[in-house]
Amino acid sequence: MISFEAVFSLLQEHKAQDKAKKMETYMKNQFAYLGIPAPQRKRLVSPFLKETKKDSAIDWAFVEQCWACPYRELQYVALDYLVSKKRILTPTDVPKLRIFAEQKSWWDTIDVFDRLVGGIALKTPEVNTILLQWSIDNNKWIRRIAIDHQLLRKEQTNKELLSEIIYNNLEHTDFFIRKAIGWALRDYSKTNPQWVCSFIEKHSNKMSKLSLREAKKYLKNGERN
Repeated sequence: MISFEAVFSLLQEHKAQDKAKKMETYMKNQFAYLGIPAPQRKRLVSPFLKETKKDSAIDWAFVEQCWACPYRELQYVALDYLVSKKRILTPTDVPKLRIFAEQKSWWDTIDVFDRLVGGIALKTPEVNTILLQWSIDNNKWIRRIAIDHQLLRKEQTNKELLSEIIYNNLEHTDFFIRKAIGWALRDYSKTNPQWVCSFIEKHSNKMSKLSLREAKKYLKNGERN
């Protein structure tokens, strides 16, 4: 198991107020920061994560302590920890991941949750039913996880699921939803540009300019777009 107190104490020793202020401003002053950049944080926490490498269970109490901490870096540490344990995450962990995703939500944490949940779904396709439900959820961040959970899957992308989830959100007005749609299509366009072009051609009348711009980023002029 990993000690929250030890991790927090170490990070506090390296806090930098000038960097913290810049980080807080960048994140629109929604969270307090210690002022530790990601590369430094990962170096500091790496020994703790290595100690848990052989653990056969997730230390959810540690995740809870990190999430309760007012400093944003501790949420990042919790996610670093979960990513390091992704091989043992199962469908029974999806509800727990959702609870944390719904707390202190912003794009920085959600973009990790979509990979974590997506990894579980790839191994256990029955989770797709949950993600389809998430695509029409009242919480926009849960919708965003559903939209982007297949990022980087390439040939393993479930096109039918991707299409249905995006379609459910085409007329959503939120910036982060529209951006997520564009990212999902842009990412898959690197693997299957014809499919993405066809999707855009079929639904462009309902897609926002932001989604269209992001989706077309890697499409060549010779392809239908």
